[in-house]
Amino acid sequence: MAKVLLKNLTKRFGKVVAVDGVSVEAKDREFLVLLGPSGCGKTTILRCIAGLEIPDEGEVYIGDRLVNDLPPKDRDVAMVFQSYALYPHMTVYDNISFPLRMREIPASEIEERVKKVAELLQIAHLLDRKPKQLSGGEAQRVALGRAIVREPKVFLMDEPLSNLDAKLRIHMRAELKRLQRDLGITTIYVTHDQVEAMTMADKVAVLKDGKLQQVAPPDKLYSSPSNLFVAGFIGSPPMNFIDCSLVLKDEEVFLDAGAFVLKLEGTVAEILREKGATKLVIGIRPEDVSFVNKAHGKILGEVYMKEPLGAETIIDVKVGEYLVKVRERVGFKTKIGDKVWMGFPLDKLHVFDKKTGKAII
Repeated sequence: MAKVLLKNLTKRFGKVVAVDGVSVEAKDREFLVLLGPSGCGKTTILRCIAGLEIPDEGEVYIGDRLVNDLPPKDRDVAMVFQSYALYPHMTVYDNISFPLRMREIPASEIEERVKKVAELLQIAHLLDRKPKQLSGGEAQRVALGRAIVREPKVFLMDEPLSNLDAKLRIHMRAELKRLQRDLGITTIYVTHDQVEAMTMADKVAVLKDGKLQQVAPPDKLYSSPSNLFVAGFIGSPPMNFIDCSLVLKDEEVFLDAGAFVLKLEGTVAEILREKGATKLVIGIRPEDVSFVNKAHGKILGEVYMKEPLGAETIIDVKVGEYLVKVRERVGFKTKIGDKVWMGFPLDKLHVFDKKTGKAII
């Protein structure tokens, strides 16, 4: 097995900078997810690791070996594509065994390795079928089998679950994660789906416009986002954001959002006083907001919409020009047009510098 290390990786296509000075490491046996919206450079990074694209600047290491000048076949990586890229005229057996035959592995060893992988992926009964006879989930397992049978140092996966239906995608997330743990192979996985990233990754690298925004374990991304983009991209429903101004009055610290004013105390107040930035954005996650009585309320709003989700309901509350989403338990009695008070623990409040977008708290 091997780690993968990128140092100041840059890739341009004409005047477009697809990847802009990205440095990140996937440790040995780690599951690293590259997460971001379409066009952020994540697939280009994967292709640079595989050798399908040549970086304009920077270095790619697999293990302790610099591989910038190595052709793809010599990098000992296996890639699973979004389209699966199965050969339609070949059987499942031939598709899985293809990379071994190209390396002229003895036939007896090929048969043993293909059968072992097929049993692992529970597709042994499909070995005589052609790709057109497979369901989406079965085709995805065959593509995985073709990658696994090579026993590579690194798996590279480019949105391999995006073509599956929602139920199968959820099932295959768990299967892929279990498989990666069992095999112990370093995996770099590309997705735009933050739920997929949060549930599967040991570590997530969030990208925007070719630049790395933050690298951290999923729980750290959720609890301590480094900037507005990460805070808004991670979490479902996304974090509520409200523009406000810092107001210092005598010895007291306030956040003035126009529709409401929050009085701050303790560590939060001290940090904001020291930072000195006056134009701020506060963020609070829907699950950290609750409906309270007036005595404990911080924000007054009006119920605008209800989104039932079965075990819970997302309630949109109109506060001035903003809609604040609140995640509530089933059975909470409120109707559209009701006036409601909302509260939240101050230690769950996120504060960002409006000018730079960087997190202050």
